[in-house]
Amino acid sequence: MVPVTPAASWAMLLGVVLGLGVWSLVSLLPRVGALPLAARVAPYLLDVSEQARRLASRRPVDPLPAVGALIAPLFLRGRLGLESLLGGAERLRLRLRQSGSPLGVEQFRAQQLAWALIGATAGVAVSVAIALDRAVPLAVPIALPVVGALLGTTLRDALLQRAVRARLARISGEFPTVVEFLTLSVSAGEGVLDALRRVARVTSGELSREIGLVVSDARTGVGLAAALEALDARLGMPSIGRLVEQIVTALEKGTPLAEVLRAQAQDAREVAKRDLLEAAGRKEVAMLVPLVFLILPVTVVFAIYPGIFVLQAGF
Repeated sequence: MVPVTPAASWAMLLGVVLGLGVWSLVSLLPRVGALPLAARVAPYLLDVSEQARRLASRRPVDPLPAVGALIAPLFLRGRLGLESLLGGAERLRLRLRQSGSPLGVEQFRAQQLAWALIGATAGVAVSVAIALDRAVPLAVPIALPVVGALLGTTLRDALLQRAVRARLARISGEFPTVVEFLTLSVSAGEGVLDALRRVARVTSGELSREIGLVVSDARTGVGLAAALEALDARLGMPSIGRLVEQIVTALEKGTPLAEVLRAQAQDAREVAKRDLLEAAGRKEVAMLVPLVFLILPVTVVFAIYPGIFVLQAGF
């Protein structure tokens, strides 16, 4: 077996980088020869052929078109494998809608795979740096890329969860005010659609933007009930679901809506007050940590140390 010195390792790494760079530059040169017949006909069959859409969507990945064309099939297989491993496409689609992200499920899985590759690359770099410095067991260079890939995938999912929690919290905070404004508009004699349009125009925030989408859907010909049910499907919040159910029932049966909305706003205020009290209770418990572990020991030291000093000085 030929021993591999650090200089030889760096030489191999730089050689691989140089080869990829030369390959990419060569791939940028003009192509000699005509495209295949299927590639030339594909742009005219996009609306009737899935294979034509796949052919038309194949593009080199700048700034490394050759490398991108090389790893694109591997990247696609990895994304599909990651999606089958993690599962829950419907739940992921709901979380993406709740976060307000324009990404689809496949795009998000592709991002997760990219984060996993970045984590694995970082793990390889760390393992190489450790191996150059000292001898390490074989399990370390194998485990570090795997751990890095898992951390990358988990971090991307955690960022999505954080975005979902933050946006739903903002919507929950805006909900009582929006419902009260909607109640005032309906009590003044406006129709449900006109009241929603006024709320979307006058107010601002995440919930107002969602109501603006409902108004836009209604303007394009979608039924108001269907647009409201789409709002409930996008957010998946119990309070929004109850509001949509009450409005849809009023639209279908002609029942009075003002009193129902007023009760809904009052219930939302009570829920917000209860959540605030629960948060205050959790903060109160958290505040006991510095009190017990910092302030109380210092107080005991200040109370006991002078007596101990006097006793030692007296004897």
